[in-house]
Amino acid sequence: MNSKVYAYIRVNTDRQDSENQRFEILKYVNEKKLGNVEFIEETVSGRKSWKDRKMGVLIPELQKGDILVITELSRHGRSMLEIMGLLSILLRAGVELHVVKSNQILKDDLQSKVFAMAFSIAAEIERELISQRTREAL
Repeated sequence: MNSKVYAYIRVNTDRQDSENQRFEILKYVNEKKLGNVEFIEETVSGRKSWKDRKMGVLIPELQKGDILVITELSRHGRSMLEIMGLLSILLRAGVELHVVKSNQILKDDLQSKVFAMAFSIAAEIERELISQRTREAL
């Protein structure tokens, strides 16, 4: 069985640049010697569920042993529950999730689940604080 390596890049607006994410992922993939990577890129709001994005098309195609590389967990969802749901699907399917910024590899083990939960909570709190500061500035 040949496993494949995919990378998911999402930006919120076409004013944002996906090249930074692409660079970080390519650097990571090369350092880890993961081989060729297929990029899935899109410009879509993080408010849109992952199921309604290109991620929703990719997930059912992933096979046991495949690797999905992302720059950070917040690229996957806006809330802890959404991120945990997606992680649960990936890990049960035997897909490794590589998170570049935290240099973590999430697998179907207890340590990965605890780490993912902590990071998804932190990401949700960070998004809420940014949103609150933006509203206050307006």
